[in-house]
Amino acid sequence: MSTSVSNGRLKQELNRISKDLHESVLTFWLRYSPDQDYGGYFNNLDRDGAVWDTRKHVWLQARQVWMMSAVYNTTKDSRYLEAATPGVEFLRRHARTTDNRVYFCLTREGKPVYMQRKIFSECFYVMALAEYARASASDEIRSEARKVFESVLKFRDDPTLVGRPVYEGVPPASSLAIPMILLNLVDILHEPGESTYSHIEEWCVEQIKLHVKPELKLVLEHVAPDGSLMETPEGRIVNPGHAIEAGWFLLDYARRIDNAELKKLGINIIDWSFDSGWDDEFEGLYYFLDREGYSPPALEWNMKLWWPHCEAMIGFLMAYQTSGDARHFERFVQVLNYCHENFADPEHGEWFGYLDRHGKLTHRFKGGAYKGCFHVPRALWRCEGMLRELLSQ
Repeated sequence: MSTSVSNGRLKQELNRISKDLHESVLTFWLRYSPDQDYGGYFNNLDRDGAVWDTRKHVWLQARQVWMMSAVYNTTKDSRYLEAATPGVEFLRRHARTTDNRVYFCLTREGKPVYMQRKIFSECFYVMALAEYARASASDEIRSEARKVFESVLKFRDDPTLVGRPVYEGVPPASSLAIPMILLNLVDILHEPGESTYSHIEEWCVEQIKLHVKPELKLVLEHVAPDGSLMETPEGRIVNPGHAIEAGWFLLDYARRIDNAELKKLGINIIDWSFDSGWDDEFEGLYYFLDREGYSPPALEWNMKLWWPHCEAMIGFLMAYQTSGDARHFERFVQVLNYCHENFADPEHGEWFGYLDRHGKLTHRFKGGAYKGCFHVPRALWRCEGMLRELLSQ
């Protein structure tokens, strides 16, 4: 184990993280995203905060409610509860159907535009309501969150309920996205000391393990239901950012239940995924890789996206907090430096989201259908909290 990091360095990085979070990132969303006329948020924002599309994507609406509620729950700053309230009201008025499906995209006024044949909009809806219920002490909203979560579990077990047909030519597969998001979601749903959904957490852990291949030092996006390898391009996909996120979700859970074996696995996942995913020539994490070294079918495979780097920041700082190994702290700083040099926008605030392999900006917007008030502030907020804990120890 390497020597622990000095308090001076911890304070230095805490100051940098806190300044970015509170003076740049959260300020950007508080200033530009609220829709004062129809509620909810403008999530399609250009570099300077200008609205380039008034449609509202429910993933981002819900994630912003969660983010504002979570910051309120740790700071008790009323600005964040005030920012979360019109978002949760908009979601409850417009996003959910009578059978607990949740739309993916709405008009500015809240009319449905598009619904995915997936469960992620429902998951983020539950996440938003659960955290807001904690912030507002609303038993009604907490009850609604749990009611929709029960439907999520049914949709997980039977994809035809979300309109996804099962064709005979499609091989059965396990997707990493499902257990990892449910593991994190249960953590948000649970109150301190509660164990209502512990059986779901245990299922998630076992499913995530199926995707971890220690002999390859890789985590695969898709495997057969028994965990065996799939000899298809989909079965060879490695998403370093997703794998790191799964690693810190698992590590976070292992720390809560104090399971040494799972802690080690979570840290290994973070290390392996970074080792395989980091571009040694131009820096940054690749978006996709192929486990056999073929060219991934996705044309954007070698782009550098904001969110994998956000997950790596959380993952490595959590690994350092758990292990005390300064190597993990140095990797946290390595990723943070890359982000500030390439994604952060000192002129208008917040971070850009999309770079080419060489680090050149490809899209100037700060918010779109998938990028909003979530990955960047979540990473900074989680890292701020961990750095404060480290200093208090």
